[in-house]
Amino acid sequence: MFKANKEVQNYLSSKFLGDEVIEVLFQHARNKIENEFFPERGLGKLRLAEAKKEITAFKKATNDEKRTVDLMLFYVELGVKFTNSYGDINEGFYSSMVKMFDHVAMECDRDEELYKAFSTRLRKVIANVDLIGWGFQEALVKSYYMIEWVNDEDGD
Repeated sequence: MFKANKEVQNYLSSKFLGDEVIEVLFQHARNKIENEFFPERGLGKLRLAEAKKEITAFKKATNDEKRTVDLMLFYVELGVKFTNSYGDINEGFYSSMVKMFDHVAMECDRDEELYKAFSTRLRKVIANVDLIGWGFQEALVKSYYMIEWVNDEDGD
């Protein structure tokens, strides 16, 4: 079973070989996600389902919450960068980005340490969406300000 199924290999490796293997799996997933948006050559294929599949596979294999949220935020960051580089995409694209950002915001709202780890990147995403249409900016800002720790920082 180990040899026949890549997911089983990743899961067992992460459980028995530890953080080193998890970091390798993380970098592999990160590279595959980036390749969907910005490959080394040519234009991105923008297969969002493939990118999201990498996040899900990483989460299943490792159960590493922080790195999973990192991949989710990376997905949104790349979506924002792609739009700012190439112009408006479509409603489905923005809907996918908003859903993923909502997940990140929910996780950060649940865990202050996660928020602290990603707060700079979250603010940067919000700062980079001001010229994007489809209600994208409004949706991300709404999710961002649902994070309890954001409001605590603003009150300081």
